[in-house]
Amino acid sequence: MRKRKWFVDLLKEEKWLNDLLAEGYACRRIGSLGGYAFEPSDRKMVIRLDYQRQMSAEKYEEYKGTYADFGWTHLKGNRWGSVQYWQKPADGRDEIFSDAGSQVAFYKRLTHYALTTACLFFVYTFAVFNGNIYAALFNIRASYLTEGLWEREGTAFWRAFLFETPFAMLRFLPAWIFGIAIVMFLYSYFQYLKRKKEYA
Repeated sequence: MRKRKWFVDLLKEEKWLNDLLAEGYACRRIGSLGGYAFEPSDRKMVIRLDYQRQMSAEKYEEYKGTYADFGWTHLKGNRWGSVQYWQKPADGRDEIFSDAGSQVAFYKRLTHYALTTACLFFVYTFAVFNGNIYAALFNIRASYLTEGLWEREGTAFWRAFLFETPFAMLRFLPAWIFGIAIVMFLYSYFQYLKRKKEYA
């Protein structure tokens, strides 16, 4: 079974993946453009996501080895600062952040990930819309650049509209990803502060 879905929020992606695995599947592969491949599994599987900043090759192998020792299989990720995907049969020891310190560190890394994502898409959106972030978020028509598009009617309109829509999506979707990343940043930041206070 193959699925295609895009996420900005790692926690929502992890929940979506585990909901599918609960139906009797195991994840076989995770692609780079929102593609997921699943296969039937006789065992209940669980997936956990982690975000790690850039690290040396030696540190990265040590990081993967630590999880492998506890039965986790590495599905996707690299040492250059990316989301790491881990899968294993569910056995009651299914959390990768089992102590207070690791939970605080995870939300700190997640805050960094969300802020980095927000900054990248803000710069892209700012450049495409010449600084008019409001238009990027709330005026989707501004993303369609075909002259006279909205005055056309019938077949002429639909041909031009459908032709340009993929290009328009490249203009307005990053603005919404920026907005989602900001929400994710605020959520993870306050979770980081909350857990840091709880475990201080």
